[in-house]
Amino acid sequence: MKPDLHLASISGGTDLCGCLVIGDPTKPVYAGAIQQKALGLDIAIYDDDAQRVGAGVKGELVCVNPFPSMPLYFWGDADGSRYRSAYFERFPGAPGTPMVWAHGDYASWTEEGGMVIHGRSDATLNASGVRIGTAEIYRVVEHLPEIAEAICIGQEWDNDTRIVLFVRLVEGAVLSDALEATIRRELRTKCSPRHVPAVIRAVADIPRTRSGKIVELAATEVVHGRPVKNLEALANPEALDLFPF
Repeated sequence: MKPDLHLASISGGTDLCGCLVIGDPTKPVYAGAIQQKALGLDIAIYDDDAQRVGAGVKGELVCVNPFPSMPLYFWGDADGSRYRSAYFERFPGAPGTPMVWAHGDYASWTEEGGMVIHGRSDATLNASGVRIGTAEIYRVVEHLPEIAEAICIGQEWDNDTRIVLFVRLVEGAVLSDALEATIRRELRTKCSPRHVPAVIRAVADIPRTRSGKIVELAATEVVHGRPVKNLEALANPEALDLFPF
């Protein structure tokens, strides 16, 4: 690439037809971070008490002001309950902030004012009281040549939560003791000991939506023996049959 090419990462959603954080050709680009919040949007990162947090602190990506491309309602949702549940029940608002759009991403600000997206907050693991974004694990594991893709969940276990990692291997690869040791070593050194899964299992397929996104929540429900809601949204619901153990 040319040294003066503006390489910008963005993050938003198809449901809002736009971006919450975006590139800026007038500012420097830092590897691993999105440059800034989009124009006109009061983007913040909230902790569990709906308080804004500063650089380096992980939390929920929210937008505190209304914006023109917000969906107005869901089809067939006559009383608006599904719409409110999807975006606004996480942080119901406060005086002066009647709505808080919770986008469902786990993120943090950088010292330069950019943002790092750590993965979906509904897929955030809480292992021994430490919040971990599944994307942090995927970034390390999926760089290994034997692994095509992975899905990670938190399993309730012994009055705590343990990390369970499912991997889909490339053709001809085997989940050997040596590969498991490599996975654990890479996560320990490139992330932290807290990121190391307690259990690693190989699966032939991974559940995903019709738009291609993997579905941690569905896999989590199956592992715990609970019914999966909204099966019709999955492109390959039969993949869930591979997950009970």
